[in-house]
Amino acid sequence: MGRARQQSWVWHFDQPVHAMWEVLADTARFNEAAKLPKHEIIEIPQPDGAVHYFGQLKRGPITLKWRERPVNWIYERWFEHCREFSNGPLLSLCAAFELAPEGTGSRGTYTMTVEPRNWLGRLILAGNFFSKTGRTFAALAAQAAAFAGGKREQPFDYEPPKPSEETRRRVRDAVRAIEATPNGHGLAQRLADHLLTAQEVDLWHVRPLELARKWQVDPRPVIEVCLQAVRSGLLELRWDVLCPRCRVAKAWSGSLDRLPTGAHCPSCNIDYDRDFSKNVEAVFRPTPAIRPLTSGEYCLFGPLSTPHIKLHLTLDPGQSRELEVALPHGPYRFRTLEPGPEQSIDWRDGGFPSLVARDDRLELGVPSPLETVRLSNLSRRPITIVLEDRAWIQDALTADRVTAIQAFRDLFAGDVLRPGDDVGISEITLMFTDLKGSTALYERVGDARAYHVVREHFAFLAGIVRDHDGAIVKTIGDAVMAAFADPASAMRAALAIQRKVESFNATHGEGAIVIKLGLHKGPCIAVTLNDRLDYFGSTVNLAARLQGQSVGGDIVISASLAEDAGVKAVLGPLAASEEAAEIRGFDRPARFRRLKPAAISMDMAEFAPRA
Repeated sequence: MGRARQQSWVWHFDQPVHAMWEVLADTARFNEAAKLPKHEIIEIPQPDGAVHYFGQLKRGPITLKWRERPVNWIYERWFEHCREFSNGPLLSLCAAFELAPEGTGSRGTYTMTVEPRNWLGRLILAGNFFSKTGRTFAALAAQAAAFAGGKREQPFDYEPPKPSEETRRRVRDAVRAIEATPNGHGLAQRLADHLLTAQEVDLWHVRPLELARKWQVDPRPVIEVCLQAVRSGLLELRWDVLCPRCRVAKAWSGSLDRLPTGAHCPSCNIDYDRDFSKNVEAVFRPTPAIRPLTSGEYCLFGPLSTPHIKLHLTLDPGQSRELEVALPHGPYRFRTLEPGPEQSIDWRDGGFPSLVARDDRLELGVPSPLETVRLSNLSRRPITIVLEDRAWIQDALTADRVTAIQAFRDLFAGDVLRPGDDVGISEITLMFTDLKGSTALYERVGDARAYHVVREHFAFLAGIVRDHDGAIVKTIGDAVMAAFADPASAMRAALAIQRKVESFNATHGEGAIVIKLGLHKGPCIAVTLNDRLDYFGSTVNLAARLQGQSVGGDIVISASLAEDAGVKAVLGPLAASEEAAEIRGFDRPARFRRLKPAAISMDMAEFAPRA
C-alpha cells in the first residue's frame, strides 16, 4: 500500500456556469468520449433495505472489482465520486469537479485522488497516469467550451463505428420509405444521421421529445417519424416501466401485450405498479442491423443521467451540512436513495426548507438562508439524501401521450394490451362527436350519397384531430371518439372542427352536416376492446353524455375541463354559458359549459393586444 496521490487541473471558460455544467456534468458522455471502457454494475440489497453497488471490468486475464459509492453532487456547483477496489493495483480512485463563476464566464477545477494498493499501483502513478489523464481531460474541456459557445454541433469529438455498405443501403432505403409516408416531415435523414453518428449514450434511449427540443421543431413530427422508423427498420420501440423513485426503467417490453403489471427496483429496493400517465414510457433505439450497441455502463450515477435530481448527498450519522445551491421556485421532493419516506414541497418564496432525516421519517424544518439548503442526518446509519425537481417528465413520451397520437393508432393498431388486462391513466381528454339529424340526411340525399358524406366527415375529423396531436379511438355509427393527452389541444381541435365544418359543407351541397360535440377530461383505464386500444370508466361515460347535451354547431365541455389553465388560455374571451343537467348513470347533475356557434365563430384576432 502507498500514500494517496492527488492532482488538480484548472480550466477557464468564457461560458457561464450553467452552460458548462450541462456538458461537463454529463459524466457518462464524458467518459465515453474519453474512451474509458464500459463496466458491469451489480446491485446487492442489504438487510436494512439499502443497496450496495459493485462494479467489475475485465481487462485481459484480470477482472477488476470495486465498490461503487453513490455520486455526491449539487446542481450547477460540484460533483464527487469514489471507487474502492477489492483487487488490482489501486485501492481507491476518487474524482471531484467544481464549477464557479469567474467574471462573465466560469472556472472549472477537476481533482483526482488515487491511492495505490501495491508496487504496480505506485509504478503506474509514477509514470504518465496523471499527465495523460490531464491532456485527455483538457482536450475534452476545450471541446465542451466550444460546444457551449455554439461553435460546434457535438459536445465532444467522437468517432462512431463505420457502417458497412449494406448498412448504408438499408438506411437509404428506410429514409426513402419513411419520406414516402405522411410521417416523414423531411426528418428521416436527420434521424438516420443521428443514429449513425451519435454517441452510444444518446442511443440507448432515443427520446423524440428530447430530439424535438434539440432540433427546435414541434414534437409531433418527431414522434411520427420515430414511429414510422420502427416500421421501416431503423428503430425498435420499447415500453419502459420506470421506477417512481429513481426514474430508471427496471422492467420493459417490446409490446403492450407483454407489458408487466409492475416491477421491482433493486436500486431502491421497492415494488411498484405501472401507470400510463406517470411511469410507462415509449423509448426507441436503433435496430442492431443499423447500429449495434454494447451493454454496460459508462457511469451508473451522474448529475446529467438524472437531471431532475438537483442534490444528491450522503451524510454520515449525526452529520449536518449547509450547501450553496440556487434553485428556481417550484415543486420538489425530498427522499433518500435508500427505501424510506418522502417529503414533497411546493416552494414559492423565502428560503428553501431545511431537512432533518431521522430513522423513520424526513422532517422539514425552518427555511434555509437564501441560495442554500441545510441538511441533517439524525438517524443511526449513513443516508443519501436526494432532492428532485418534480418536472422530471418533460422529455418522457409517456404511454398515455403516444397512444393518443393518430400515427401510433395507424401504424401499431395491433399493439394492444392482452385480453383482460387494464392500465390506469391519471388523466386523458376525450372528445365525442355525432351528426345531428343523420336520419334526415339519408332521406334527403339517399343511402349511397349519405354513406359517402359520413365517410368523408370521418376523414375531415381525423385530419383535424391528428393536426392537434390527438387520435381517433373508434367510430360508432356516425359518431367518433377521440383522445388527447393535452386538454388545450383537445379544445383547439373542437374549435377547429366547428369553425371548419362550413367549408366542408360548401363542397357537399345537400349533404351538409351539423356536428354535435362534447369534451371531458379525467382518469380512466386503458383496455383492449374489439382488438383495439380503448378507454373505459366514468370519464368516458361523461364525455359521451356531454356530447348528447350538444344541440349541434356548439361545443359542450365539462366544468373540470373548462377550469383547466391551458383550456382557459385557448378560450380567452369566448363566452360560454354555464349549465347543468341530469345525466344518465350519474347521481348528481353534471355541470358543464356551452360554447354557442356565435362565440365559436368569433375572430380571436379582434382581441389581440393593440400596439
